[in-house]
Amino acid sequence: MLSNLIANGQTMRTVSLPRGRQRLHAMPTSTGYEVRENEIYDWDGRRRGQTPFTVLQHTIRGTGRLRYQSRSYRLQDGDTLLVLVPHNHRYWLEKGDRWEYFWISMNGEEALRIHKMVLALAGPVLRLQPATIDHLADCSLRLIEGATPTPGAASAIAYEAAMALYDDVFGSPAFVAEQSFMQPVIDYINANLEKPLPVSDLAAIVGLSRAHFSRSFSESEGVPPAEYVLQQRLQRAAKLLTKGDFLPVKEVSMMCGFQDANYFAKVFRRVYAITPTEFRTTGMYASVGKLR
Repeated sequence: MLSNLIANGQTMRTVSLPRGRQRLHAMPTSTGYEVRENEIYDWDGRRRGQTPFTVLQHTIRGTGRLRYQSRSYRLQDGDTLLVLVPHNHRYWLEKGDRWEYFWISMNGEEALRIHKMVLALAGPVLRLQPATIDHLADCSLRLIEGATPTPGAASAIAYEAAMALYDDVFGSPAFVAEQSFMQPVIDYINANLEKPLPVSDLAAIVGLSRAHFSRSFSESEGVPPAEYVLQQRLQRAAKLLTKGDFLPVKEVSMMCGFQDANYFAKVFRRVYAITPTEFRTTGMYASVGKLR
């Protein structure tokens, strides 16, 4: 499919669709295939407006540059760039270089959520499987050729592209192995939320140094271990406040690992925007659900 996209020639298509009150969760905004050579090509993620969208751009041949926050990357054949706008990044073509690529830009709540998950795990430069590249090229070509007579059809292609990326990153053997490796830690946390859970003790479960464990856990779960423990404690507290309404708030805090009830109330309010007592009174757990 990549060869078909290239054979179609250089082109860019902006996907303009009617905007109504029914917002779709994944929607393409533009796509195309281009070859840039020895010319001004420079995108600053802080100067592209305030409407959130993502850019997924695959390097077919040549070289591009990316500065993402404080790190610099040299994009070469086979590298795929993923960035969120607005954001502190810049990608550009150096004078004398040549950059051949195709891209798909999209917005929508679900597309942004999936792409943020990928960025949290893998960063802004990816090495995708050839089958994934072909799949993404096919999505781009279908959008270019106008195989989107309705907003729903366009949304389906954008979602398909997002899921192809998701499967490549989160379905990889390395990722699955890493998740399995961390499962004993997850099980231990869930079984001992009422107890102190220092990171050093969690690292010892899998035989890693504290620094190595923290890095590996963050890559596997998307958040640092201390943040994950806090999330799990607050989820348990939310359940106990509504399902165990006979329990005093102070006892709920201790059952969830918070020895200081005032600190528990402060953290709970920061996340849920109301106090534990108000949360119990309004029965908000059914509508809030799991923390994100």
